[in-house]
Amino acid sequence: MFNHDPIQRHAGPPASSTPTRDYLNTRPPGTDQSYAVLPRSLVEAMPLPWQQQMAHLLADFHRTYAHLNWPVYRVVPSRMERLVDLDEDQLAEVGAIVEIDSDGELVYRDRSGAVISDPEQRTVLVSVLDPIPGEFANANQNTPPRGFPQPPPVVPQPTFPQSGPVAVQTPQPPQWRT
Repeated sequence: MFNHDPIQRHAGPPASSTPTRDYLNTRPPGTDQSYAVLPRSLVEAMPLPWQQQMAHLLADFHRTYAHLNWPVYRVVPSRMERLVDLDEDQLAEVGAIVEIDSDGELVYRDRSGAVISDPEQRTVLVSVLDPIPGEFANANQNTPPRGFPQPPPVVPQPTFPQSGPVAVQTPQPPQWRT
């Protein structure tokens, strides 16, 4: 039977033809204009149904782009900092130096020796310690402040031989007091 009623239009905005780009342009954690990084410890700690879907998506992705000459990527946790807030090691990392000129003023220079104008407003990307814990038992568990898990309590475990019979211990004679 034929329905004479018109098909209802979706109530929201039209679907995007670039949903991944749209989402990544919102700059969620771990993304910049060129890359999206997923910390492996968090991906492996996702609930099982999510992991199964992720594994299927990644397998399809890698099958599709396997023909490309993939490099090995080195991912370094980093954050944006003002140039004037960096120490010597961080300045060296970003290719800058600071020196005192003849007037006693600090002068910042880049690798080529050119003066960096307005260093107070210049921000650069510097490496930091990774704030994401490396081993998540379960991403849904509560973690202490700053996301670092508390170390498990150390409980001494009895040691047993790796294989073979366990040595028989001779019982101690009772100590009688007189």
